[in-house]
Amino acid sequence: MTITAQEALQRTIEHREIFHDEMLHLMRTIMRGEMSPVMSAAIITGLRVKKETIGEIAAAATVMREFANHVTVPDSENLVDIVGTGGDGSHTFNISTATMFVTAAAGAKVAKHGNRGVSSKSGSADVLEALGVNIDLQPEHVAQSIAETGMGFMFAPNHHPAMKNIAPVRRELGVRTIFNILGPLTNPAGAPNQLMGVFHEDLVGIQVRVMQRLGAKHVLVVYGKDGMDEVSLGAATVVGELRDGEVREYEIHPEDFGLQMVSNRTLKVADAQESKAMLLGALNNKPCVAREIVTLNAGTALYAANVAESIEDGMRLAKEVIANGRAREKVDELVRFTQQFAK
Repeated sequence: MTITAQEALQRTIEHREIFHDEMLHLMRTIMRGEMSPVMSAAIITGLRVKKETIGEIAAAATVMREFANHVTVPDSENLVDIVGTGGDGSHTFNISTATMFVTAAAGAKVAKHGNRGVSSKSGSADVLEALGVNIDLQPEHVAQSIAETGMGFMFAPNHHPAMKNIAPVRRELGVRTIFNILGPLTNPAGAPNQLMGVFHEDLVGIQVRVMQRLGAKHVLVVYGKDGMDEVSLGAATVVGELRDGEVREYEIHPEDFGLQMVSNRTLKVADAQESKAMLLGALNNKPCVAREIVTLNAGTALYAANVAESIEDGMRLAKEVIANGRAREKVDELVRFTQQFAK
């Protein structure tokens, strides 16, 4: 079923839903660069104002996945993405990137999808470059990286070239749109398991149900009530969990895992170099808040990856690989592997 851009805009003005097939058509038109910048801007702004539905987001994510440069991972049972929407304004060090190294060291395969910082001081791509990782890999080399090191980084611009058609519109608008929440839903390796952080509590229930519609297996969508798009040490964390096709929503607290509640202010960084220093401190088993929050998030990621039976079990594995140096070794492994493809 097709719908004209004008009809779609009218729908958003009237706060009516754009149906699945219509949204597929609109999104394909945008991604091919066939819709004018004015209409593209009007529609994505209209969707934001009326609030995007689960169906609209799922359809848009389906199209973005269609247009992506995919990474083929033969055995995806324990394949997990650890990703955040960003935009939480907390300016903390790269917790999800540190978590990737620990999670891979503990036996999961990590297909991490990320980008440079937009609202943050340091995105995952920025801190990985600071560590010496070559982030500019071809899809087949990312697949090889996952096979050989247990982790691979998919730099978003390399995997979503069609996004260049909407990038100028997004830049000029300068406000959040549906595209801000699509990134974590469009893992190019098709990771069936995920730990996804979101920037607003309302998104927990929405994103987990979108992943349910997209056929994901085990997903934990999290929002720290102190505003973090991670499992937080500074407040309760709201969780939306998809497992065996069912969605459950609940809260977890640092105390549930024997951890003290600590403000995330101590985790703030000014740039990628400071983020790198804090990340390495955590992986070097330095007793600090950074190590505790990485352990908590890695425990959650290992549970999402079905390597651990619970978050507590995952934390036990995470502590082990941090203490024995395996997590820190993973940094050097990734640097060595990726640098062989440096241009």
